[in-house]
Amino acid sequence: MAVALGTPPQNRSMSQTRGPLEQERTGAQLRHRTPCLDVEAEAEEEEAEEAEAEEEEEAASGPGISPRGGGGSARLFSRDSGTGALGCGWSLWRGPPLPPGPRLQVLSLGAGLDSLYFCLKDRGLLGPAALFLEVDFPAVAAHKAALVAAREELATLAGGGAREQQSGAVHFAGDDYRLLGVDLAELPKLEEALCCAGLDPQAPTLLLAEVALTYMEVERSDALIQWAARRFSQAWFVLYEQIHPDDPFGHVMQNHFRRCNSQLCSLTRYPDLKAQQMRFMQKGWAGCQAMDMNEFYDRFVSEDERRRIQALEPFDEFEEWHLKCSHYFILVASRGEELSRAPAFPGVEEKAFPGFAGAVTASVCATDAGVTGLRRYGHRSLHIAPDVILTTGGFGDHGGRHCRLTALHALVRDGRRWTNGDVCLAEPGEAWDGRLFHTVTLLQAGRAVVVGGRLSPGSRPLQMCCLRVLEAGCSSAPPGCLVVELTRLPPVEDLAAPRWRHTATEVVHRGERYLFIYGGCGPGQSVWADWFFLHVEELRCQQVPVEGPLPLGRHSHSACGWAGGVLLAGGLDAAERALGSVLCLKPTESGFRWCPVETCPPLTPRYSHTAHVLCGKLLLVGGVWLHAPLVPGVAVIDLATGSTAEYRIDVAALEWPLMLHNHSSVFLPAEEEVLLVGGGGNCFSFGSHLNRHPVRLALRDILRAP
Repeated sequence: MAVALGTPPQNRSMSQTRGPLEQERTGAQLRHRTPCLDVEAEAEEEEAEEAEAEEEEEAASGPGISPRGGGGSARLFSRDSGTGALGCGWSLWRGPPLPPGPRLQVLSLGAGLDSLYFCLKDRGLLGPAALFLEVDFPAVAAHKAALVAAREELATLAGGGAREQQSGAVHFAGDDYRLLGVDLAELPKLEEALCCAGLDPQAPTLLLAEVALTYMEVERSDALIQWAARRFSQAWFVLYEQIHPDDPFGHVMQNHFRRCNSQLCSLTRYPDLKAQQMRFMQKGWAGCQAMDMNEFYDRFVSEDERRRIQALEPFDEFEEWHLKCSHYFILVASRGEELSRAPAFPGVEEKAFPGFAGAVTASVCATDAGVTGLRRYGHRSLHIAPDVILTTGGFGDHGGRHCRLTALHALVRDGRRWTNGDVCLAEPGEAWDGRLFHTVTLLQAGRAVVVGGRLSPGSRPLQMCCLRVLEAGCSSAPPGCLVVELTRLPPVEDLAAPRWRHTATEVVHRGERYLFIYGGCGPGQSVWADWFFLHVEELRCQQVPVEGPLPLGRHSHSACGWAGGVLLAGGLDAAERALGSVLCLKPTESGFRWCPVETCPPLTPRYSHTAHVLCGKLLLVGGVWLHAPLVPGVAVIDLATGSTAEYRIDVAALEWPLMLHNHSSVFLPAEEEVLLVGGGGNCFSFGSHLNRHPVRLALRDILRAP
């Protein structure tokens, strides 16, 4: 990764002009999860102290570069695995058959302080017949050359004759390594410097550009791509950049780079994979393939490597991980008969999406001026009493500070409007514990039970508790204050393990009421495939017979009560793949039975959505799927026929990018609307992004559709 060295904005055309956050966490490099990293706690000061955070991240790159991983920053993806963007390019390059002849060459454009050469050399993967060249601005190259020369380990890897040079474009030279200081926008100087460094344009060459060309003016980056196509007779050009600027997460991404004063110049001109592929074909490359990083991770990262990554640290930002991967891509363009004949991404087919059947109108919920407390995610909201929506927990904004939220929030209906309501806990000194990704299930009007949730991903199990709205006059609270009694419930042995991102749905078996608790996450990146029947009154788990094929373990799915049973939809499995299955836990004479719900067309896989059963239809609201730049809206499944239709959400009336994950939703029957409360997340690169206000979704038309 490149590190910013204070290059003047007018000279920006290469990688060191990236904002510091981008430099250290570029794109969808397969994440480096650091032990004991608590993302929510880290994000608390991110926006308020952005300048300090950026300085810390630059400092985190350490005093130099290391062959064991790009710069020592806890945020960098470990290069040991070879699956960073540049490492990906090298892995792909080793695949196609190459003709015998001159030595192989690697040309890294805008290399900054990237350590790929030293990683490959240290592990014996470069081979004796290879030449590795890096190019960046002269100031960056001089700085890197000094770092390499000062580290005996690095200089030794570069060869016995390795030396720092004080004149000319070559700043450091080794047996098979050259570090050049040239502006990529100045093509004649670039060609001259490469010639002096020993580059052979007839030799098979791998060109790498990892989030570098996008900072150049489009005309100049296009000229560089065209120059490379003309200059090299046998070559692969591997490009790694951003895509999809116009969907909600794309707006968040662009806002981040604007704050860093780092304009993504090519993003508007080439906003998607097809545009980027056409770009290279029109500039003279014979073949071109591209995919986003979700696809790359799914197809080309081994199961062993995934397990290694998952074991690095507790991690619970799945939505932002997939969203970010969908906004970065890797492209391979080819020149030369041998290299063009072997596809970089064999067997890859474009995902089909059936399209939207219509639109659902979104509007800002009418609330009192200055409504606060609902900029959050990972919370739960429910209609706990007539005209009262209670929201518990989550991570979000509290007085301009991002933290786990320990105050309950109430929206109180006043005619067609919703207003902030004061909430007091009945017991003085009592407080919500700040958990998120828990469940809150309404047992009867004014009473709900809370199960699971977490503080940090490695936290201890959290007690179940009961929330009960007290009648006016039952406490000494101020007039007009909603009084909630919070009761900690005794531990349940079978539910002793921590669990979050699960579901809890009320069912009835032989006249007794139970909470059906299913799935979720647990410590050590575990994904639960189990379930429990918790007796509502006795607070003990009971064995209830369940027949049928066992469903895959999952988390971040939805669950709704229906026809005496439960409907489960979507979710994320243990391999972090989104699921498109809909399952019904149907009541039988002896207990329950798992039955699949066949949908036509098949439901597009998703997770982190909410769900409601209305008028014989299952509605799935929002979520995350892998079809960027399209965003999940409302999926409608007819439970009698299995017919499925997707509706996009029309956000023209909103003034901010609507985040449709990690939210809660409450159905308002009188209005035939769903009220979206909160939503968003904390991206490890782009910071927190939270919905500003509650949003209404008008469902009347789709509920009444045949």
